[in-house]
Amino acid sequence: MKILLSNDDGVFALGLNTLYQYLSQQHDVTVIAPDRNCSGMSNALSLHSPLRIQKMDNGFYSVNGTPSDCVQVGINCFLKEEPHLVISGINHGPNLGDDIIYSGTVAAAFEGRHMGLPAIAVSTCSKEVKHLESAAQIVCDLVSKIQEHPLRPNEILNVNVPDIPLAKIKGIKATRSGRRHRADTMIKDIDPFGKEIFWYGKIGMESDAGEGTDFDAVNNNYCSVTPLSVDMTVHDHIENMNSWLKD
Repeated sequence: MKILLSNDDGVFALGLNTLYQYLSQQHDVTVIAPDRNCSGMSNALSLHSPLRIQKMDNGFYSVNGTPSDCVQVGINCFLKEEPHLVISGINHGPNLGDDIIYSGTVAAAFEGRHMGLPAIAVSTCSKEVKHLESAAQIVCDLVSKIQEHPLRPNEILNVNVPDIPLAKIKGIKATRSGRRHRADTMIKDIDPFGKEIFWYGKIGMESDAGEGTDFDAVNNNYCSVTPLSVDMTVHDHIENMNSWLKD
């Protein structure tokens, strides 16, 4: 299988390299990733500056753009043959609940699906990663599974893996996205020139983390696999909305 592998932590990230080492044992993998850390970029595209692609000494390719740019450039212009699958990760840190709105990791997978290809986003649930091999092995297993059970045209898989040895992971659960409380930790400071500056602080705590959520699975040492829909329409609200719009 031909796989396009990208991420949002940048082309030098350990998670990207680890996943490449595992996938490339069985598949034809091309790595095209941002030349720097692009965490929190979501689906941003570089519309006002040209993109350049550069081959690294290890055979990876770096792009001076966002995760979505990397997927676009790879599929539209660079790869001689279209890949069968787009994978984004392994992200250093979780992408649970509302995180998916901001995640460049998830965005790269969505970009692959927008291009008509099945896609997987994978994250390990620790900022100080110790067991990337657990997530890498699970992704390899999932790739085999989706060859037997193809994804639907409007969905991607958002995979979150506890940062523990593979033998301690209790299993894999299909989950729904939980929710976080509103973050209220914006930090105000003063720069060296006496001007006010603001930094993002900690993300919100878990709000909806009950049974069946991605939070609950990971908190109980299960790997969470959440099918995400490209179509964000609230379909069951359309009829009601039409009625009051007419009024």
